[in-house]
Amino acid sequence: MVPLPMNRRSVELIVAGQKVKVVSTATEDELRALAAAVTEKVEQVAPRGRPSTPQALVLAAMALAHDLEVERGRRQALERKTRDSVRRMLVRVDQVLEGNGDGRTPPSSV
Repeated sequence: MVPLPMNRRSVELIVAGQKVKVVSTATEDELRALAAAVTEKVEQVAPRGRPSTPQALVLAAMALAHDLEVERGRRQALERKTRDSVRRMLVRVDQVLEGNGDGRTPPSSV
């Protein structure tokens, strides 16, 4: 057996009823959680009581990819909203510092 580079480990997992050996830098707990997520998605898309097929695994992968794209879109929308809010706050701070915000001049620094 060839030794693995530092921080990489080999972990045997069960994914959708199939044994899979994975080499990764992720922890065993992380890999088991991912395997459980894939198994759960396969169970959602495959007929109950039947062994998982390659088609079920492909459907699960596509469903997970779709979930990822939806979440990516939400994150991007939140980033835009946050950026816009920060811009508006900075404009308001600049207005106040320049004395244009509420009609008062800012206190002079001594």
